[in-house]
Formats: sequence, C-alpha cells, structure tokens
Amino acid sequence: MLSASAEKAAGGTNHYYVGSNKEMAIEFIDACAMWAKSFNKAAGEIEEEILEDEDKDILTFNIRFASGFKIQALSSNPSNLRGRQGNVTIDEAAFHDRLAEVLKAALALTMWGAKVRLISTHNGWDNLFNELIQDSRAGKKRYSVHRITLDDACDQGLYKRICQIRGMAWSQQAEDEWKANLLKDTATVEDAREEYYCEPKQGGGAYLNRMLIESRMVDAPVIRYEGTAEFNTWPEHMREAEIKDWCNEQLTPLLLALNPSEQHAFGEDFGRSGDLTVLAPIAISQNLLRTVPFLVELKNVPFKNQEQIVYYINDRLPRLMALKFDARGNGQYLAEQAAYKYGQRVEQVMLSQSWYLENMPKLKAAFEDDQIRLPKDADVLNDLRAIQVVKGVPKIPDVKTGVKKDRHGDAAIAIAMAYAASLSDIWEADWTPVKEPESVNETGYREDGHFSKQGAW
Repeated sequence: MLSASAEKAAGGTNHYYVGSNKEMAIEFIDACAMWAKSFNKAAGEIEEEILEDEDKDILTFNIRFASGFKIQALSSNPSNLRGRQGNVTIDEAAFHDRLAEVLKAALALTMWGAKVRLISTHNGWDNLFNELIQDSRAGKKRYSVHRITLDDACDQGLYKRICQIRGMAWSQQAEDEWKANLLKDTATVEDAREEYYCEPKQGGGAYLNRMLIESRMVDAPVIRYEGTAEFNTWPEHMREAEIKDWCNEQLTPLLLALNPSEQHAFGEDFGRSGDLTVLAPIAISQNLLRTVPFLVELKNVPFKNQEQIVYYINDRLPRLMALKFDARGNGQYLAEQAAYKYGQRVEQVMLSQSWYLENMPKLKAAFEDDQIRLPKDADVLNDLRAIQVVKGVPKIPDVKTGVKKDRHGDAAIAIAMAYAASLSDIWEADWTPVKEPESVNETGYREDGHFSKQGAW
C-alpha cells in the first residue's frame, strides 16, 4: 500500500497480489483499502476489472491511488503477470499448483527493479516453497528468509489485537491457553508445528542420503586415539610426552602433506568420556573445493591432552584462517583456551536451533554441488546420515547414533563446523620476518670490515 500510494520520485510503483483463490484476493484488497484509509492515502473505491485470458475471462480487484499507481489482486495464472511492472506478492506460495511458473513470470519484473515476495505457511518438506528456503539459506538463491512463528507474532501483539477487536480482556494466562488450544485442536502434532511454527513435515529419511555422501568420499585417513584408565592416571608431563610422540608419528606426515599455498580452516565437536571429540581440518583449493584431508577422533582423552593435540594440528595448518569450536558444556574449556591462543579467528559455538538452521543447508548444498571431499569411513558415513530434520530443523537428534549406538553424530558436527569456518570472512595474517641485525664491533665496523653508522644493516 505504501509503495503504490507513493509518487514515482519517492519509489512508488504498482503492486500485484497473487493468491491461490478469489476469497484471498478480496480479503487482501479489503485490508489494503482499510490501511489506505488509516494512513490517509488518497485512493479510489475498490473496483473490479475483467482480464481477457486465452481460456476464460478473469476477475481482478483494484485500488487506484492519486500517485497514478495501483494495487491489483490477480489470479494464480502465470500469464496475468506478463508485461507488467511493479512489486509482486505471492501469498500462500506453498499451496500454488503452478508455483514454478508463477515465480518465473514474477521474476521477469525484477529486471526493472521490482521486488518479489513469497509468503506462506509450509506444505511439506519436499515442497518447492521449502526448497527455495533451503537453497536461500545455503546461499544458492538470493532471497532473504524471514521466519515468523506463532510465538513471534504473539510477542508482537497478535493475541492482544485479537482481544481488542473482539472486546476481550487480555491476560497472559488467556493467551497461553489460546495458543495451547490451537495446537491441541490440530489433527496431528506435526500439522500443528507446520502451521504455526514454520516446521515443514518431513517425508522421512536422512537429511543426506547415502549415495550422495559416498560420492563425495575419498581415500583419506581417520586417526583415532583412545585414552586408557592407566594412561589417564599418569602425571601430566608423562601424558604430554606420550601424546607428543603420538602426534609426531601419526599427524606430522599428514600435516606435511598439506598444500602450503591453500587456506585452511578447522572445526571441532567436543566429547570426553561419553561422546567423541572429533577434529576436522579443511583445505580450500584455488577452485574453492573444500577437502577434509584427515579427521582425528579422540575418546576418553583428558582435557589438557585434547588441548595439546588441537594446538599441534592448528599450529601447523598452512594459512589458517578460521576455527569453530563446540562450546557447550565441558567443551567450553577447550574453546576458550583456543580463543586465547588464536584470537578472533576462533568462534565459540553454542550449537542451537538457529545455528543448525543457518549452517546445515550450506553443508548440504556443498554435497549436492560437488564442492566437498571427506574421508571414506563407515563411522563418518553413519554420522552424516544421522542428521535428521527435527521440527523443521536439520540437526543431530538427541539419541545415540552409529551401528553400536556409541556415537552422537560427532564427525558430522565437526565437519559442519569446519565447513562453516571455511566460509568465514576472515583472512590469515601473513608477514615476512626482518633479518636479525648483523654484529658490529665497538669501532662501528661490521665483522667484514664495512662501516655501519647505525650499527645494523
């Protein structure tokens, strides 16, 4: 309404609304007319217009403004958008039978600077609307994603407005009961979460399928170390010496084999006695292919020795740019120590719904676009296959994973961390050290007999 009522010099333009049925079009136009009156914008009465189509005449609804622009509610026939200029809103996009064709027609308007908005509740995980959202979060599409749940709407006053319109007294208890009844009255919990909490229903299966994962696996090692009860009782200096020898034997050859001209990043998932700690360096090649050259899995290893191994690896990664550490629970110690050592390149990640929602689609896109390589290993495969869509969010579920149920998707989290770190807008600091000053005797002459007035060359 604001853009259609504005003058051209102020960014005014036509606005086209595409709903899935006539009732939605009428409701939208009525709402626009109400707001135009509230904002005191000069507008004509709602008018009906007949558009001639190849198959049948189509009824549209218009509001014309003094600016010369209009709001027009169209049918979902893609041809109705052809040859027009202005912004487009596609409402309940997930429920359009021909969304791809409508979107193709709408996007043609963006050549002239128009904006296209898709608004909808979800209609299943495999729906095109959700695919566009996942691609946008992965950076494959340029859309800006805005997620508004029932709780968000209530925080911004939805139920209070309902009470105002219906002449009811608002209370927090009444609001909570109202929300609970909405969820309870829906046919299934999955339907309720989809309708009110932006959580598309999953059709079943893993987030990443086996064939896709295996196609990105290469011959690369997974180095494993498990601390014994005896080892963990040794004095610290003895454990440190043991781990140093292990690093020299197992990790040094792998680190020396890395390409010194490539940038590297690092990801970590923490575990102590129950889950594993997995360390995942990642190399970024000239063509932007991301390669995990090796993984390190630590089981039942004391904190200080985990710290020792982390430093051993990262001190030797060429052109190290960014590091992401799992900072939940006991992992916060190692993440904090790494931040002290490597500074602002380290992000201490508190894994959350929002982190998964932002980063897992990018990881999936890397697999789909053939932009990642990782070690060929059965446990790594199972960890990645453990990623499930839980309440609309791709994440590791809160259950044990793996064939023996002794893992928790540990390698998947470390790889996701490493890939996210490789996308960070951080560059490694590099320099060339200045040579030490040459020795000068008391007379001001260098040892080779040349005079040095400043005492250094």
